[in-house]
Amino acid sequence: MKKFDYPEAKMVVVCGDIHGDFRSLVFKLCLQYSLIDTLLIVAGDCGFGFDKPAYYVTVYNQIAGLLRKANNWVVFVRGNHDDPSYFAEQRINYARWRTVPDYSVIQAAGHNILCIGGAISVDRVQRMKYDARGNFKSIATYWQDEAPVFRPEEIESIPSEIQIDTVVSHTAPSCCELCSHDGLQSWAEWDPELLKDVAEERETMDKIERCIREHGHPVQEWFYGHFHQSWASTLDGIRFSMLDIMEFKEILRH
Repeated sequence: MKKFDYPEAKMVVVCGDIHGDFRSLVFKLCLQYSLIDTLLIVAGDCGFGFDKPAYYVTVYNQIAGLLRKANNWVVFVRGNHDDPSYFAEQRINYARWRTVPDYSVIQAAGHNILCIGGAISVDRVQRMKYDARGNFKSIATYWQDEAPVFRPEEIESIPSEIQIDTVVSHTAPSCCELCSHDGLQSWAEWDPELLKDVAEERETMDKIERCIREHGHPVQEWFYGHFHQSWASTLDGIRFSMLDIMEFKEILRH
C-alpha cells in the first residue's frame, strides 16, 4: 500500500477535471478562495502527458511560491486524459505537488482517502489520430491502459487500523450519474466497441465499491469527475458527489 500523509493540512478539498489548466487551479485555490492549510485532490483528467516533461517543471516553478505561502498542497489522481506513467511512476513528485498511483491512501485532516484513477475516453478514436488542438499528432495523446482496474489485493492490503472514510476516483459506480448513454451515441458511430467498454468501466467500479464495503471500510463520501457536470446524492449510506470542471467541494468532517 502506498500512503501519503499531510499532517499540517486542516482541510481537504476535491476538484473536478482541470485538463491541464494548472495555473488557474492554483490561482483559484490560493487567491480566489484564499484557502490556507488545505490539501486539494484533483479527481483525474489533470492533463499530464499532452506536453513534454519539462513543461510541467516550468509550470510548477511558476506556482510553487503561491502554494508555499498559503501552506497548500495538490495531489493528482489519474484520469483518462492522462499518461498513466506519470502516476504509476510518480513522475510528478514535489512536497506540495504530486501524482499518486491508483489505490494510494492519503491521510489528511482526520480523513483516510482512497484514490482510484482511470476511465474510458469517449474521444479515443480521434485521440489516436489527432492531438488536443486537432492537428495530426506528433506525440501520443491516447493511452490504451486508461481504464480503471479492479485490484482487490490492494484493498485487502490496507491495514485494519486505516479505515477508509472517503474515496476519490475519476469515474464512478453504475448507481451514480451519469447513467444515460445519450451523449455516447454519436461517439459510438465512430467507435463500435465504445458502449461495451464504458459498461465494463462502470462494472469495474461496482466491483471496487463492493470490495471496499466487504472489507468493512466506513466510507461516507465518494467524489468523482469525468462527466463534466455536478450532481450529488446519498446512496446506500454513501454521499456521492460528481464534480464539474474546476469545481471545488470540501470533504466534510463527520
